Amino acid sequence: MLTVRTILHEKGNAVFHVSPNATVLDALREMAERDCGALIVLEDGCPIGVLSERDYARKVVLMGRLSKDTLVREIMDENVVRVPTTLSVQECMLLMTEYRTRHLLAHDGEHIAGVVSIGDVVKAVISDQQFTITQLEKYITG
Repeated sequence: MLTVRTILHEKGNAVFHVSPNATVLDALREMAERDCGALIVLEDGCPIGVLSERDYARKVVLMGRLSKDTLVREIMDENVVRVPTTLSVQECMLLMTEYRTRHLLAHDGEHIAGVVSIGDVVKAVISDQQFTITQLEKYITG
C-alpha cells in the first residue's frame, strides 16, 4: 500500500519554510531558490500556515498589493492539514479534496516529517498503476 512515508522516501523530507513576519517578496525568493510552489509558515518552530504561489496570485497580485509591503501572515492559508506518515495515498486524495488544499504536512509523532503535494500524490498513483500494468502484462504473456 502506498503511504505518505512511501512518497517522502522517494522525494525526500525537506520542509521549506518561512516566518509569518517575512515579506511576501522574501517568501517568493525562497520559493524560487528552492524551486517549490509553497512554503510552510513556522512560528517558534510550530506550523501555523501554508503560503503558496496561488495565495500570492489571488491575495497580492489581484488585490493590487505590493509583495515588498505585504507580510506572509497577511495572506497565508491558516488551514494546515496534518497527516501521519502511515496515511494511504487514497486517504490523502480524500483529505485534499475535502479541505480543498494542495499540500499536507506529514508528521511522525511529534516531528514534522515532510510535505506532500497534490503533484506528489498524482505521481505516486501513476507510478503504482504503471507497476501493476507491467506485472499484469508479464503474467499474461508468461
